[in-house]
Amino acid sequence: MLNRVFVLLPVVALGLCAADENSSQPAVYKSAAELMATLAKSSETARDQASSPVSNQDHYRINVVKRTKPGVAMAHASGPAKGTEVHYIIDGSATVVTGGTLIRPPAGAARGTATGRIDGGETHRVSKGDVIVIPAGTPHWYKEVNGSVTYLEVRFDVELNK
Repeated sequence: MLNRVFVLLPVVALGLCAADENSSQPAVYKSAAELMATLAKSSETARDQASSPVSNQDHYRINVVKRTKPGVAMAHASGPAKGTEVHYIIDGSATVVTGGTLIRPPAGAARGTATGRIDGGETHRVSKGDVIVIPAGTPHWYKEVNGSVTYLEVRFDVELNK
């Protein structure tokens, strides 16, 4: 299941580390068993969206994420969560909407009752082996999840990598 992830991880890591040629940080290795065990433990308390961190640094975040329900419509335009994202689908399937206009939930809406939405945009049906690149500031939304969807999420700050 995660064989392709470990082919992709070194390529992503090379690209991220190339931005900092003076870096002397050790390589990060996590086995599929370790990642899945952490994901299962996270799922015990975060059933709708669990994650297993691979490596989270100042200029990039790499996690394995499992969703069992639709997510919140969002865009990462500023702050510590900004950056371009790459989602590599490891297992399952979902419907993802990207682009369009982000419509936030009404002010004062009870948590969990209104998640916002995206008007317009492009709808993508994603499944095992698919990749979606979401440029910084682009609205995106896991609108529908078919059972569950697990993906490798790589988020990097393009401003720091210039």
